[in-house]
Amino acid sequence: MRAKSLSLVLLAASVLAGGCAGGQGGQPQAGDTRFVAGDGKMQVFDVAERKPAPHVEGPTLDGSTASLAAHKGKVVVLNFWASWCGPCRAEAPVLKEVAAKTKDTGVQFLGVDFKDRQADAKAFERNEQTGYPHIFDQPGKVALAFQGTVPPAAIPSTLIIDKQGRIAARALGAVKYTDLYTTVTKVRDE
Repeated sequence: MRAKSLSLVLLAASVLAGGCAGGQGGQPQAGDTRFVAGDGKMQVFDVAERKPAPHVEGPTLDGSTASLAAHKGKVVVLNFWASWCGPCRAEAPVLKEVAAKTKDTGVQFLGVDFKDRQADAKAFERNEQTGYPHIFDQPGKVALAFQGTVPPAAIPSTLIIDKQGRIAARALGAVKYTDLYTTVTKVRDE
């Protein structure tokens, strides 16, 4: 019995150390191995290899509706996050700063709150004041639409959608300011 308890403690510690894990109801529990860690580095796809982004639309945290189609002809930065995810909280100021710096240059940011409680997500957004809309995707349908490009449970994840609606770049894990800003401006200037 003692070995079993030690194994459970070690498993829980490894999950918590490995990335986003939560202890709130409705969120991943210790031992949930579906989450994929990443290093946050941007992977840019050659123009000829870019695939169209799927249809994305949903209710936002402020009660309206947001979609990728509403930003046709613009570069869109799509960020998957959750309030219970430590790396998501750590990257929030980077996303906010790059969003503010690029907003007037044809770039739109759109958050996708994934597998979260709405009250927790709203509190996170009130605290961070990102300045861009966030789709509330508690069931993970938006994330599943990107399966093949982004593992459905890899959060945080960031995608850059080009002006033609194709997936131009992605990062799995918390993004760094320089990587995100450089890639966004490169895609914007294509």
